[in-house]
Amino acid sequence: MLRVGYPATLSAELLRDFPEGIELISLSDKLDHEVEIDVWIPDPYSGRAQRVWPHLRGVKLVLALMAGTEWMPAVLGPQVTICNARGAHNVSTAEWTLTAILASLKYLPLYMDIQREGKWTRRFEASTQYAAISGDPRAVYPPVMQEELTGKTVLLVGYGAIGQEIERMLAPFDVDVLRVARRARTEPEVHAVSELHGLLPQADVVVLILPATPESQGLIGAEEIALMRQGALLVNAARGPVVHTDALVEALQAGRIRAALDVTDPEPLPEGHPLWSCPNLFLTPHIGGSTPQFAPRALHIAASELRRYMKGEPLRNAVQLAAE
Repeated sequence: MLRVGYPATLSAELLRDFPEGIELISLSDKLDHEVEIDVWIPDPYSGRAQRVWPHLRGVKLVLALMAGTEWMPAVLGPQVTICNARGAHNVSTAEWTLTAILASLKYLPLYMDIQREGKWTRRFEASTQYAAISGDPRAVYPPVMQEELTGKTVLLVGYGAIGQEIERMLAPFDVDVLRVARRARTEPEVHAVSELHGLLPQADVVVLILPATPESQGLIGAEEIALMRQGALLVNAARGPVVHTDALVEALQAGRIRAALDVTDPEPLPEGHPLWSCPNLFLTPHIGGSTPQFAPRALHIAASELRRYMKGEPLRNAVQLAAE
């Protein structure tokens, strides 16, 4: 019988979809003795998971609950097969991305400040903010109080399952979509990442939704930001290191662009870090995937993968196959 270890932080009720013929082993992140298991479902929080790993023996298959498994190969080694939870974050991350775009264009952070202060006349600050970020100081009447997403050009940097879900959710806004992935392809047209510099000046909104790899680290730096339109919105729903933090801080403070971030580098973002006080920034503390539907959806994917493993069928979400 397969022994399947899972985080004690998860309710056993969430595992009711798992196949018969297994023994479920609850694993505390304070584990202090060796445990023999065949399959490991790590805690979604990598720090907790890494505290458990040294006490595990016999692990052949790892079923991650996250789409990102960047830390695992180096820690777990080549002798285990690793599967990610591709698809678990599609809806939640796409919804966060759309929300962040709209919140930024509708100046919601400013209006939340106005609500807290209870001072109606501060609404005219939106016009000043628009003039500064757009670089257009001409008087507009009635005054600009918000912007529209409809008709804008959105550049999706990363066009996997989440990128495609973001595009689906953007469809009602009649935006022009440009797509970038590692390699170019057609139907729909997807540009290679080598074409990024030529695409950045065309976009009003640049969405980063690509995996963390050595190639993507620092993909958006000072040179790339300089290519963006004045006042363009940079949305990072990927990983913090994809963006060069110092270059971003400088651009935000100078009013060159604006940004919406769910991820940062460093992370967690320390108290007093310059990003906290940057103008033209909407920031959330890496919450884009955290909804009530996350755990059931991720565990459903893990259960499906476990069934395939038990039947000797090819695994759909394998990111590393155990070395022979």
